[in-house]
Amino acid sequence: MAESKYYCITELMQGCDLASVKKEKESEPSKESMCKVPLVTSPKEEQNILGATSKPIIKLLINRHNNKYSYTSSSDDNLLKNIELFDKLSLRFSGRVLFIKDVVGSSEICCWSFYGHGKKVAEVCCTSIVYATDKKHTKVEFPEARIYEETLNILLYENRTGPDQELMQATSSRGAVAGMSSYTSDEEEERSGLARLRSNKQNNQ
Repeated sequence: MAESKYYCITELMQGCDLASVKKEKESEPSKESMCKVPLVTSPKEEQNILGATSKPIIKLLINRHNNKYSYTSSSDDNLLKNIELFDKLSLRFSGRVLFIKDVVGSSEICCWSFYGHGKKVAEVCCTSIVYATDKKHTKVEFPEARIYEETLNILLYENRTGPDQELMQATSSRGAVAGMSSYTSDEEEERSGLARLRSNKQNNQ
């Protein structure tokens, strides 16, 4: 650049300018590749966020200080696993789903909420109270399979007026079990039919 200006080579100067601008643009992170997770600080702010987007929403409420009792031995580890899964999902689906985190919620310790078209459609609470011989304890769980299931279901609200019920059933563990039961029932009916045919054939002989 300095040499081109010194020797007044216009074409070379323009080429250097274009190359410099292109390099700056390539070094800047694109808006689409950025993953932003809003931090909810009040119920009003949460409602504003819900009403401002057409995307499905996944919210993780995480507030360890809400606990009234001592935690079980595995609770801290499971809290961390829930946070790590939230981060993993937000990086993977940030272009399709809006992820928000609530750290001021007063009623729960660890809870996932799933919203479609501005309305809550599912919730996965990860805490429960267990009773020991001397006192109560708070148990935090990591229901990974259920969280993945509801994440798949909430994706069905993307670019739709409503979820496809057949797809909802296909992605649901309950639907999968029902499908297996139906298949087993059909299979048994077919076997019994074959058995009757064999029996009739033997009787005719």
